[in-house]
Amino acid sequence: MKIEYDGKRDLLYIYFQSSDKKSAKTMIIVPGVNADFDKENKLVGLEILDASEMIEETIEFDLSQMKMTA
Repeated sequence: MKIEYDGKRDLLYIYFQSSDKKSAKTMIIVPGVNADFDKENKLVGLEILDASEMIEETIEFDLSQMKMTA
């Protein structure tokens, strides 16, 4: 997983696959949050528009407790 923030566009992107993986379709989850999927319908990443407004506080989470699958 990779997280990128573009401060000029206030855009946060969370990659769940390689950042060079191309999106084949996008689904609006809620206004301002889009999910990108590849040709096999696997989640490529999440795009959060106006991120500083959507996420008003610092978010912290512990990935060490998560089980990752290939």
